[in-house]
Amino acid sequence: MKISAFSICRNAVKFDYPIVEVIKSGLPLVDEFVVNVGQSDDGTLELIRSIGSEKIRIVESFWDDNLKKDGLLFSIETNKALARCTGAWALYLQADEVLHEFDYETIGRSMRDHLSNPAVLGLTFRYLHFYGDYWSLNPWFYHRAVRIIRNDGQVESFGDAVGFCLKADQAYLQSEHKDRLRASGATMYHYGWVKQPKVLLDKFRYQIARHQGDQPGAEQAAMLAREAYEFDEYDIMKNFTGTHPAVMRDRVARFPKLKPGRNRWLEPAFYRAVMKRGFRG
Repeated sequence: MKISAFSICRNAVKFDYPIVEVIKSGLPLVDEFVVNVGQSDDGTLELIRSIGSEKIRIVESFWDDNLKKDGLLFSIETNKALARCTGAWALYLQADEVLHEFDYETIGRSMRDHLSNPAVLGLTFRYLHFYGDYWSLNPWFYHRAVRIIRNDGQVESFGDAVGFCLKADQAYLQSEHKDRLRASGATMYHYGWVKQPKVLLDKFRYQIARHQGDQPGAEQAAMLAREAYEFDEYDIMKNFTGTHPAVMRDRVARFPKLKPGRNRWLEPAFYRAVMKRGFRG
């Protein structure tokens, strides 16, 4: 059973994406790792080459910055990487999503168990969304997403590349074809919100421009008007008491806690959030 992995990135150094850790976390599971690298001015291409694995296949692509609607640029570039994958399954890791080595056996078993059943088009992962630092989790972000797909041409990246659709009807797997998904039993560690505040705001400026062009919504415009991102909800986040993937240890060790001793149970804002959004442990 041949397994592929694929990802996309651009200006990973500038926006402080843990792309090296992302790739290294997937390499033990796969036979090849296809990385679409967009034109960058910060040494991203050289950084990925420096990993030095023969499994890595780099696709140098021109990302069209004129595409400024609904994040379609990201699914277009993701599908370029997917098209180069040759495995029976294709593992998709975004540039801030890392696998834990504790899950390798579980992920491998899930792919083997469902390989012979063509009705199964994808495997879902449970998500941990870190917010502000490496010890705080946002429990109200999405809890599951498809990150392994059957690589037989039926499925492609869709929308802004958060999910996948069935080509035949352009319907999201997670909403319209749930019966064709199975749980992988594994967890994805999502670090997209763990950056220095200025860097995080710069990342959002780039992403929002690819979704809404020069006309962001009122809430987004207010955020972009700031000098740096403000972690307004940090005080109501959940404490993380587990372990990070081994490839992340150096990053974790270098990054300070935003507010040592934070306790969401003592924050009135936490209970207001629970009333509005429901309790998510």
